[in-house]
Amino acid sequence: MEHFLRVIMEKQDSISLNEDAFPSYEIFESAQGATVFQIPLSKSLNEEQATKLAEKVANYFFAEGYEDFDIEISSDEELAEVSEETYDGNDFFEEYGVMWYNEDDEIDEAEYQGRKVKLGKPMRGDVKKFKVYVKNPKGNVVKVNFGDPNMKIKKSNPARRRSFRARHNCDNPGPRHKARYWSCRKW
Repeated sequence: MEHFLRVIMEKQDSISLNEDAFPSYEIFESAQGATVFQIPLSKSLNEEQATKLAEKVANYFFAEGYEDFDIEISSDEELAEVSEETYDGNDFFEEYGVMWYNEDDEIDEAEYQGRKVKLGKPMRGDVKKFKVYVKNPKGNVVKVNFGDPNMKIKKSNPARRRSFRARHNCDNPGPRHKARYWSCRKW
């Protein structure tokens, strides 16, 4: 698995980082139009190491004159301890808050690939961090995978929340059968 640190900010026309501080890095534009600096890491970091590194990188970018950016650091810890989980009753709500509703109250369950699934109820995913089963416009039941299993959610930080919602255009999240809709509901 590739380990990395990403600094995500509004689109920048010309930026270069100090080669002494960052001997190798990649700059690219995200699908949402943000500028992303990806700096490879040689190993996975624990939470304390990741926090210290994030502080150092943030201080560097502040010193360079950038004020609004997010820092993401990959992690193996979440992958190691995450398996598919199903929540009953209000357990999911207590863990993650309100992020779903079923538009069609009469239909609560449907069949997906030969098994019964609950519609519109997010759960821990197998491919991504979360998954949810919904009906698409054609009436077929589809599984929507969303969320990066390598990233920690820190929506309690208002600057991160604001940046995420702007980057993903959460004012217009799109249809329920797309991942962006569910990610925006989470944030």
